[in-house]
Amino acid sequence: MSVRRRAAALAITAVLCGAAAPVAVAAPSPSPSAPDLPAGLYGTKDPTYDGVWRQSLAFLAQKIELVTPATKSVDWLVGQQCDSGAFAAYRDASKPCDAKTVADTNATAAAVQALAELGVHREVVDNGVSWLKSVQNDDGGWGYNPGSPSDANSTAVVIGALARANVPVAAITKAGGRTPYTALQSFALPCGGEDGGAFAYQPDKDGKLTANADATAAATLGAMGKGMAAGTSNAVKDPACHKGTGLTSEQTAQNGASYLARTLAASGHLNLPPMPGAEDSDPQPDFGNTADAVVALAASGHKDKAAGAVAYLEKHAQGWAKEGGPAATAQLVLAAHATGTDARDFGGVDLVRQLNATGPAPAATAVPSPPATAPSEPKEDGEDGQDDESLGIWWIIGVGLAFGAGIGFLLSGRRKNQQL
Repeated sequence: MSVRRRAAALAITAVLCGAAAPVAVAAPSPSPSAPDLPAGLYGTKDPTYDGVWRQSLAFLAQKIELVTPATKSVDWLVGQQCDSGAFAAYRDASKPCDAKTVADTNATAAAVQALAELGVHREVVDNGVSWLKSVQNDDGGWGYNPGSPSDANSTAVVIGALARANVPVAAITKAGGRTPYTALQSFALPCGGEDGGAFAYQPDKDGKLTANADATAAATLGAMGKGMAAGTSNAVKDPACHKGTGLTSEQTAQNGASYLARTLAASGHLNLPPMPGAEDSDPQPDFGNTADAVVALAASGHKDKAAGAVAYLEKHAQGWAKEGGPAATAQLVLAAHATGTDARDFGGVDLVRQLNATGPAPAATAVPSPPATAPSEPKEDGEDGQDDESLGIWWIIGVGLAFGAGIGFLLSGRRKNQQL
């Protein structure tokens, strides 16, 4: 989702929580001025609604491009966690979390994915996982905030976090055997018609499901049990919509991929829904969700179906990414990684350099050379990360390899609906 849409959604969430939550919920704190922003934070814009999210996406994108973020940046993210294990979208870490701290499943899941990917602070990862499990809804899914109704995007990003932390997702059950996957499948539209295979964000008040491309990109990735930094899967047949009941989560994911492939085929990009009250009703490209759709298609074995969208992003999305800051730039890096595109020359732009410039200077950077042989085997989704000591050793090895025969990109184990 675009920067402005996520900020608006989070502002609405903060208001609604006051009426829905059993405890008092404070309105967002005043926007901090740029000079007062924490030293380790990525980006210069107000982090009230996305500080943890953009930091986490930046780390995910850096790690897959062999960049080690600065220690103070990692420490900032770690310091955002509450004792409960939850993360808010952003908080003043000099004060302890209390009943007014708005816990955020999406921010928590993103932070868990980022720290698991970096292979550091396993205790923070485990605490985050424990909290996510404790706020699972009875239908097996998650809403944006604890106690809110499950939605496809939140459920998908939490699945990605659990899988990346090596938690058996299908084993996390509620009454009646409901799992995160069955919750996700409840948002899937059946095959048939132009929207067949898509996912809805949530059912409407009458229980009707309406296709949502943003939710479909997220849920396709989640239904495969993959995180936001997913790489390319082995090629499969052209995406097709599987009919009938009793579908596996993989089949449901392929249904979502078929919808995304059809939707991207015409123009190479997804569109933003019209803003309420906007005078200009012409469709506007949604670069963020297009990048997420690229990742979902590649991860489900359909990189070829994402090629047109990658070309579109290379030509049109550079200005959006630079203006959008670390989260937007990271989304393009993740899309490039998933499709084997060079993130350091993405339509003539070095996205990695651009991302690094939004935060403190990285602790280490290993610039890969063009591989002289076949790329190395990708890391399996869900493979456990290294601890602090082994991470340092890995980067020493990585730098050495970069000056030798070359290194392949590391692939690793999404995205969230309310994304900047």
